[in-house]
Amino acid sequence: MKDYLTANKKWWNEVVPIHLRSKLYDLPSFKKGKSTLFSIESEELVDVRGKTLLHLMCHFGMDTLSWARKGAIVTGVDLSDDSISLAKKLSKEIAVPATFICSDIYELPKVLDRKFDIIFTSYGVLLWLSSIKKWAKIINHFLKEGGMFYIVELHPFTNILSNDFKIVYKYFDKGPYEDDSPGTYTDWSAPIKGVTYQWSYTISDVINVLIKENLKIQYLHEFPFTMYDQFPGFMEQNEKGQYVLKDKKIQIPLLFSLKATK
Repeated sequence: MKDYLTANKKWWNEVVPIHLRSKLYDLPSFKKGKSTLFSIESEELVDVRGKTLLHLMCHFGMDTLSWARKGAIVTGVDLSDDSISLAKKLSKEIAVPATFICSDIYELPKVLDRKFDIIFTSYGVLLWLSSIKKWAKIINHFLKEGGMFYIVELHPFTNILSNDFKIVYKYFDKGPYEDDSPGTYTDWSAPIKGVTYQWSYTISDVINVLIKENLKIQYLHEFPFTMYDQFPGFMEQNEKGQYVLKDKKIQIPLLFSLKATK
């Protein structure tokens, strides 16, 4: 059996310095106080001050720290030890308190013993989940009674499309897919090449695993824009800085957000 976890962790550790220098993450502006949160989550998840917030798959913690700047008491979790090391350094450098833990999320109950008011995750997380059922159980495990889970994510419909906007994959095929393409989403021409393993889930998969954990779905929203150049050459930025398809005849969902409560 292939060691998916080790391969993915290795890739994420290797892309940290590339992402650190990228325009997409814009670390210098963040250090000066700019929030990395986009309009969707900022407008839909507003009541965070004084709340405990668990950020699953936080990369190097810029969003986690942006929530902390809004008054949340934050804990960020990521598989990549290089990401977590950087997140801790950023927290100290900008003097914003946060807890960061390096862990595979399925193993998180072994190293974290707390419940949270809010569990948050965003933008490019589902494809790294080898088991969406276990993911939902982790959410339920760490969520307080009356707590809220919130996700904003690339729409699963886009999983059928390659970066060059061709129908390549099957919507109902969960994978895993072996990906050895070069570059990274911050720079498709970046000098990095490694093998990762990814999975695909439908909208109904996401909803149903949460319902099975007795979480109540409050809403599901879909959006015709995304936050990065997901299909290079086929997208442009609108006046709000959002990426939309150049061909206005094409109407497909690019993002979704979901709120569930316990």
